[in-house]
Amino acid sequence: MTEETPGFDEKPDVPSGATPEDAEPKAAPSEGAAPAGDAAAAQTAAQAAGLTAQLDQVRTALGERTADLQRLQAEYQNYRRRVERDRIAVKEIAIANLLTELLPTLDDIGRAREHGELVGGFKSVSESLETVAAKMGLQQFGKEGEPFDPTIHEALMHSYAPDVTETTCVAILQPGYRIGERTIRPARVAVAEPQPGAQAVKADEAEAADDKESGGPDEG
Repeated sequence: MTEETPGFDEKPDVPSGATPEDAEPKAAPSEGAAPAGDAAAAQTAAQAAGLTAQLDQVRTALGERTADLQRLQAEYQNYRRRVERDRIAVKEIAIANLLTELLPTLDDIGRAREHGELVGGFKSVSESLETVAAKMGLQQFGKEGEPFDPTIHEALMHSYAPDVTETTCVAILQPGYRIGERTIRPARVAVAEPQPGAQAVKADEAEAADDKESGGPDEG
């Protein structure tokens, strides 16, 4: 019987030229473990997805802020236009009120001119006042012979006339005034309407004239 030497453990035989690590038993790879390259790719894809989600959020926020800015800009432009429109309206009202107070004076100047009393220094001052009023936009209207328009004329006298075919202003008792398209005082006029039956007489006369030119009425 062979005696074993105490204190020495048996070691597996190691081929000559092999390192001690070759003699160490290697652990077998665990089943189901993913390779290192696949794990890195998965991590990169997850990071890309996260960045894409963040980018979408930033784009959405940017779109909302842009829409807010455009809305505020539109509201500001509307506010500016409204303020400008109100400023012009207030200016026109102030000018109209001032010129309305001057109308009696302008009427006196007109009557003085008709009677030949507009002479000397009074004439110079009157013409200067009329020039200033015209520069402020005041326009006089109302002429004899023009058709009567109730929106700009005020009839103070009424009569009939055989030589008119419609209601006509036959006398201007007081001129009217306007500023632009706004009437600040209608023209006060005397109007004449066609004589009752005058249209029928004129129609008969016109028919008779036509018959005369055509050689008379047709004989049966």
